[in-house]
Amino acid sequence: MNHAHDHQHGHDHHDHDHGHSHGFGHHHHHMPSPDGHGRAFALAIGLNLAFVIVEFTYGFIAHSTALMADAGHNLSDVLGLMLAWGAALLAKSAPKGRYTYGLRGSSILAALGNGLLLMVACGAIAWEAVQRIAEPAPVAGATVSIVAAIGVVINGFSAWLFLAGSKGDLNIRGAYLHMAADAALSLGVVISGLAIMYSGWTWIDPIVSLGIVVVIVIGTWSLLRESVQLSMAAVPPNVDAGKVQAFLAGQPGVTEVHDLHIWAMSTTETALTAHLVIPGGYPGDATLDAIEHTLREKYAIHHSTLQVEQGTIHHHCTLQGHAH
Repeated sequence: MNHAHDHQHGHDHHDHDHGHSHGFGHHHHHMPSPDGHGRAFALAIGLNLAFVIVEFTYGFIAHSTALMADAGHNLSDVLGLMLAWGAALLAKSAPKGRYTYGLRGSSILAALGNGLLLMVACGAIAWEAVQRIAEPAPVAGATVSIVAAIGVVINGFSAWLFLAGSKGDLNIRGAYLHMAADAALSLGVVISGLAIMYSGWTWIDPIVSLGIVVVIVIGTWSLLRESVQLSMAAVPPNVDAGKVQAFLAGQPGVTEVHDLHIWAMSTTETALTAHLVIPGGYPGDATLDAIEHTLREKYAIHHSTLQVEQGTIHHHCTLQGHAH
């Protein structure tokens, strides 16, 4: 594959460019190995896809909107998982041509697409459920419970596969949240199936599917909000901009920090640019390397670009229109 070949070529130039090639090795310790996630994604997608087909078929046979709602939600998750997996692979891509950051940003787009997809699924399920409340159909409670119980097991297992990576990566967290929510929802369907069996009240079924919709909307809201923020180049939630500003301003020789920008390059990697006013002049590569190293280790900023000025001319950030 030409990827390995690229790597060979690019290696010495990485060292030369960054003066800290160990930074590149470092990323990989932080992120769980792509292999592990690849296996988790492949397994979760395979299991869930098979289950969606079974669940939807039985939902149809048993006249259960709750089962179909659960299947619809599971299907949107399978699509979401495919998006998330694709983005996780693309996030490792090397810069090429016009994409000087590689295709890392795709993970933010996937998180966004994922959220929107779920909202659409919710609308369709709610619509069907409201119609069922108006004209109830007999529901086969036993079938519903058994099929949904299988769903609890499959989704619980899938969520467990993603648990490890869900801390540091919005994308993996999206996958994990979906699976965990699915397990809870399938459990709700199990209970409603049992209730229908014992009471014969078929209206329980569409009511439960509306409950499922509410759960999905609430769960998706934070994912949507956060991915919109990241796509607007907001400071990622795991970075404290105030502390970063204070850290830079407190460096020896620095009298002022301006044009500080911190944004997400992907759901896992953060970039920073800043102007440091150092009247004594350029402090040397080693000093800047040390600052970048601390930013990476302590403040979760993987790519920083620092511009040193002597403060002889009064600059201010063009975006702000006035001095900081």
